[in-house]
Amino acid sequence: MLEKLPALKIGRYCPKYPLIQGGMGVLISGPNLAGAVAAQGGIGTLATVGIGMATMTCNVNNFFRKNVEALKSYVAKAREKAKDGILAANCMCALQDYEQQVRAVCEAGIDIIISGAGLPLKLPELTKDFPNVALVPIVSSLKAASIIVRRWMKHYSRLPDAFVVETPNAAGGHLGASTIEQAQDPSLSLDTVVPQLVSWLREMKLKIPVIAAGGIFDRKDMLHAFELGASGVQMGTRFAACAEGDAADGFKQAYLNAKKEDVVLINSPCGLPGRALRSPMVEQYLRGEDRHDPCIADCLAHCVYRRTHKTFCIARAMVKALQGNWEEGLFFCGSNVWRVNKIQSVAEIFADLFENRQPA
Repeated sequence: MLEKLPALKIGRYCPKYPLIQGGMGVLISGPNLAGAVAAQGGIGTLATVGIGMATMTCNVNNFFRKNVEALKSYVAKAREKAKDGILAANCMCALQDYEQQVRAVCEAGIDIIISGAGLPLKLPELTKDFPNVALVPIVSSLKAASIIVRRWMKHYSRLPDAFVVETPNAAGGHLGASTIEQAQDPSLSLDTVVPQLVSWLREMKLKIPVIAAGGIFDRKDMLHAFELGASGVQMGTRFAACAEGDAADGFKQAYLNAKKEDVVLINSPCGLPGRALRSPMVEQYLRGEDRHDPCIADCLAHCVYRRTHKTFCIARAMVKALQGNWEEGLFFCGSNVWRVNKIQSVAEIFADLFENRQPA
């Protein structure tokens, strides 16, 4: 058993505890949750996807402008609650307004950008005017990490400040795999990829911390990740249902009601597999029934629904989930959602994870 926790350093930022709260859209990880986690000594993460939709003030014609406005406002709100803690923004490469979102959170004073749903190959270029912003790609394999290192060094003479290794075997939401079958591939597990990446970085003489994500729920999971060589962990699902979580009570109740068999893998309209609860809307989709909702945001760079009206409008479905609408919502979740059996505060979750454990 580890007597001391690893010291996590991401760029110039050193949290008290080596824990990142995962970015969960639409507004599931908003300013209240991100600020509370940062204030507690972890890294609080604001998910940038669809914040304009969550305000209920946007439409397909003004979505991108409203999203930027809301992002800057919500970074400021999170900062007020963070008490000098560290704040990150999770920016998805798959979004149409990815570049605008990155610029907006940098201008708003975010500390760290965590970026996945594709390889963030141009992220150093987008953030060149903000040298204090740490850059953290999300990867699911050593191959993806090596591509990013080589491309960033060749074009920008810049290394990532950390890597989040997120296993599609257990993580919630959009997964770092091209197919549902690949998302279940054990070769993409944390037990395989974290040691591989840690060893490769050591061989390359690169001091880049690795953060384990996907399936992290309790202290045992966390300590196992550290034994694999991770310098930190990222946790999403457990925080989504906590007292400070930004979602409606109905969203949290869906997590409380969840059983292991309620978790399914689906093909998202953006072309990536995702993990979610088997809600009535998801059941309809799995039966192959088409929906006829309008596209409300034009949010994805690649969207099957916008082009063919097959699958569903993911923006609408995620807003419905945020509101707690079980019938029409898409409730993304990790594989351990069935272990959520009570609403805890952020402080209680930190106590469960770190009680009697001293930071390095």
